[in-house]
Amino acid sequence: MKFKLNSPKHFDSANPGQEACRSIDEFLEQLAEVAPEDYSHAMGYPGTNNQNMNGFYDWYVPTGMSHVFLNNAGDPFSEQPFKMSTLGVERKVIEFLAPFYGINVDNVWGIVTTGGTDGNNHGIYFGAQKLRKETGLAPVVYVSKESHYSNMRLCDLQNLEVRLVDCDIMGRMRPESLREALDPKRPALIIYSMGSTFKGAIDDQRLLNDVIDEVEPIAVHRHVDAALFGGYLPFTDKRYLVDINAMGFQSIAISGHKFFGIDMPCGLFITTKSTLEYQKAYNVGYLKGEMPMINCSRSAMAPMKFLWVIKNVGREGLERQARQILERADYLLNRLTDIGWKAWKNEHSNTVFFRHAGDEIVRRYSLAGGYDEALGGALNHAVVMQQISKELIDELIEDIRRTM
Repeated sequence: MKFKLNSPKHFDSANPGQEACRSIDEFLEQLAEVAPEDYSHAMGYPGTNNQNMNGFYDWYVPTGMSHVFLNNAGDPFSEQPFKMSTLGVERKVIEFLAPFYGINVDNVWGIVTTGGTDGNNHGIYFGAQKLRKETGLAPVVYVSKESHYSNMRLCDLQNLEVRLVDCDIMGRMRPESLREALDPKRPALIIYSMGSTFKGAIDDQRLLNDVIDEVEPIAVHRHVDAALFGGYLPFTDKRYLVDINAMGFQSIAISGHKFFGIDMPCGLFITTKSTLEYQKAYNVGYLKGEMPMINCSRSAMAPMKFLWVIKNVGREGLERQARQILERADYLLNRLTDIGWKAWKNEHSNTVFFRHAGDEIVRRYSLAGGYDEALGGALNHAVVMQQISKELIDELIEDIRRTM
């Protein structure tokens, strides 16, 4: 894919009223001068840059809504007095996607978040509040050592005890390590990784749930951190991996700017009304209701973009994109293996990690770095998103081959 920024001429520097925009214009010109391959060759981070939001802006700008203050303050599932919002759109997004995670529309609650960290913050907070009300005790949080760092940071923020659980060589939480860590006398808040940060590992919820059933903590809440994988797995034949009924979790966090390709950080926090009932009832008079979410003001733009993507791309389009990224991830793994370059990929993952490819290749392809002594030390990974073509993969392989 060839990606190019046009040199911007949005601001008239001769107009005193636009002088404040000069520095933005200059910054955009610097971006336009970046080599096209710095955009088109980026493979190390989970962003989708070819979903094409032009159609959204073609609609949005002429409406004049860019001149209107919109703020999604309040609960999208209750009547709100502040009408200058897109709370109705936010609710529609949650209700549209809920069945893909096995949740009935009449039993769902959720919000459009600022991103995966915001979703995890709500998952941890909602789970902790539920467990405290059930038992009168603060829970212990159990999370794999290879989970996203936000989970540990958020537990620190919420003053919760964390026990890091060892992983196997592929980055999956070890059932035997969870068994050793679990305290049956304390409520357990389990965070499952549905795609760990570097290795793209999927914690085996069924095996881990069996361990939990054996140990029998006094109460359990399960939250799934599914920032990237929670986007594409519902559109594959492995959708049961993110199905609340099949896996028994109580909440899930998904990113909107990864697989869904929205051009700003955002995401989803989805849970059930039964979990919602355990939350503290902060009755906010000026919003005419109980506000269960952590953040009051939320983006009114993000729900509109979310709804536009899922309606414009459609289920068939999302299924096609999910199939494509998984097929091309297999292709990358096979090409690396064919040239004798050590590489690995977890099942159902679009993340391929491999032996360090050299600083020049890392720079050219914006590869992320990692380290695992058991796998030979320094590693890189590529996250195969929609814009990653077979031609680009072949180019990477040839560049690596030349270093051998």
